[in-house]
Amino acid sequence: MPTCSEARSSLLTLLRGAEHFNTEVFPAKEALFASLAKGQSPGALFIACADSRIDPNLITQTEPGDLFILRNIGNLVPAYGEMLGGVSSAIEYAVMALGVSTIIVCGHSDCGAMKALLDPEKSGLDTMPTVKSWLRNAEAARAATLNTFRSEDVGPATVRCIAEQNVLLQLAHLRTHPAVAAGLAGGTLFLQGWFYDIGSGEITILDEQTRKSVSIDDVIKKLETEPA
Repeated sequence: MPTCSEARSSLLTLLRGAEHFNTEVFPAKEALFASLAKGQSPGALFIACADSRIDPNLITQTEPGDLFILRNIGNLVPAYGEMLGGVSSAIEYAVMALGVSTIIVCGHSDCGAMKALLDPEKSGLDTMPTVKSWLRNAEAARAATLNTFRSEDVGPATVRCIAEQNVLLQLAHLRTHPAVAAGLAGGTLFLQGWFYDIGSGEITILDEQTRKSVSIDDVIKKLETEPA
């Protein structure tokens, strides 16, 4: 736990950042924010982990207003009807009210949620009952990972494996949501799974059919050559 002094310092950092935004950043992009003040029309829903190291706008090189961002521990999407609430309503609103054409589920390296699933005792998961309950939405990813790795072999490769399996699982959960199913059936919606390696900066795409990683270059080439 942070000390009182550390907590105060953290708050001061945020306040100084907000002050810099008001005096330097906002004036430089005043026209953009003037247009955003009238409404939003993001092209994509980006579902990411709440991990502080993940910045969706930075890794996609997008501006405010381009992404409708949904973040939670483990970038999870409960299957429709399992836990109707914030995640389900955000998905429904993004597709039906905002008309997004793409949904990205992005997992990442060194994910604390995935490490907790692999080693609940070490992570202290039993002391966090709400987190433990929430992570049940990724239990099938844990089972798939332990089909390849032993539970005691928790390392970067194991964590990456479960994170990738989790992204594929959440894409499957997404397809159970009525708004998503309708968009997919009508050909107006694309789903894609990403894995972001924090240390290297590499982003790979997870192919749902082969369940393997594909380079961004390969996916771009395929999309550019496919008939519209």
